[in-house]
Amino acid sequence: MPRLPRFDLVGVPQHVVQRGNNRGACFFAEDDRIAYLDWLREAAAFHAVSIHGYVMMTNHVHLLATPHEARAVSAMMQTLGRRYVRHVNRRHCRTGTLWEGRFKACLVGSERYVLAAHRYIDLNPVRAGIVLDPAAYRWSSYAAHTGAPRDRWLSPHECYLALGATLEERGRAYRELCAATIDESELAALRKATSSEMACGNDPFKDQMAGLGGRRVRPMARGRSAHG
Repeated sequence: MPRLPRFDLVGVPQHVVQRGNNRGACFFAEDDRIAYLDWLREAAAFHAVSIHGYVMMTNHVHLLATPHEARAVSAMMQTLGRRYVRHVNRRHCRTGTLWEGRFKACLVGSERYVLAAHRYIDLNPVRAGIVLDPAAYRWSSYAAHTGAPRDRWLSPHECYLALGATLEERGRAYRELCAATIDESELAALRKATSSEMACGNDPFKDQMAGLGGRRVRPMARGRSAHG
């Protein structure tokens, strides 16, 4: 089946995942993560993309990002990926493929799913068993979302801003949100939409995105042809 074209919808947040080749490591040392984060900030600014959240795991990266120009997310990831691969190959005397093909991304709509994506990203190290408290993991946006003076280059999404009138209020509300039991159906929907590069949200949002994007935003019904 032909690969679906990328979503190219300005102003709609995307959950982006990029994995190491064969699920192998893409970060090998602390300076790799520092370099990636610096270049992510530069590439996002250059290509007009707002980064709302991130986490760098050993073998993959999650981002929540909103493009403000056509093809901005793809351009950002291409710029960042090429620069970072050159750094890794030079720094660690390696050659060959680092990334597992093209990155995956899904559109994210409605307050419920945007906040679910935030939590999914920031709690990744907890689910992976790396830390018990997300605040103990340095390489995510959790600290910034809970009021720490870090990552001030991040662009808060309006759904996050709605959690409180001040940084302190938002930080407290976000900590409580992350400490609460997560609806597994929301996480499953986000994972499925990302892996299949569809849309994650309610039905009106999906219908709207299908109209704007001119492509499918839901998996086809089983047994249905690509032309049906």
